[in-house]
Amino acid sequence: MIRVLLADDHEMVRIGVSAFLASQPDMEVVGEADSGKRAVELALELRPDIILMDLVMPEMDGIEATKQIIAQWPEAKIIVVTSFLDDEKVYPALEAGATSYMLKTSKANEIANAIRATFYGQSVLEPEVTNKVMAKMKQKKELLPHEELTNREMEVLLLMAQGKTNQEIADELFIAVKTVKVHVSNILSKLGVQDRTQAVIYAFKHSLVK
Repeated sequence: MIRVLLADDHEMVRIGVSAFLASQPDMEVVGEADSGKRAVELALELRPDIILMDLVMPEMDGIEATKQIIAQWPEAKIIVVTSFLDDEKVYPALEAGATSYMLKTSKANEIANAIRATFYGQSVLEPEVTNKVMAKMKQKKELLPHEELTNREMEVLLLMAQGKTNQEIADELFIAVKTVKVHVSNILSKLGVQDRTQAVIYAFKHSLVK
């Protein structure tokens, strides 16, 4: 049996989903949560096979609940079931650790199939969500290496191009030398170069230094 935890603040939704899942020969509902906080508590207590997670709930939203569950139980399999398709919900939910993303407008059998697929290690995304993710991945692939740098890393790179040492960079930015070294390491990795000299050459080649 696939043990399922329902997390949704609407009682009628929980009643409907619970009744449907009870009719499935391979599923059973082992708990219901009416808030994100309660979802975290029950997930860690019951360790269900699948967690159906709403995103908008009291006390704690589904995204934060997902983060907390995954942080304490990385193997958890969470299926977001929501009405939202906006970027502010989709990407944070997936980045938080949700395995699958479904809409409440999905047919009951589609939710059941998503539960089974997720249980067996697959990721199920609504077509609209898949399109969003693919578009974002394509956009990310089109970025130049230096466009992946944070603002602080760009500052460090430009100071490197001025010939400043780690100590001088640390003094100018009011940060520790150890922190500068971490930034330099990240810069080299993101730019795909082996040393500071190559990083500086990259900066000049791409007109980052004026």
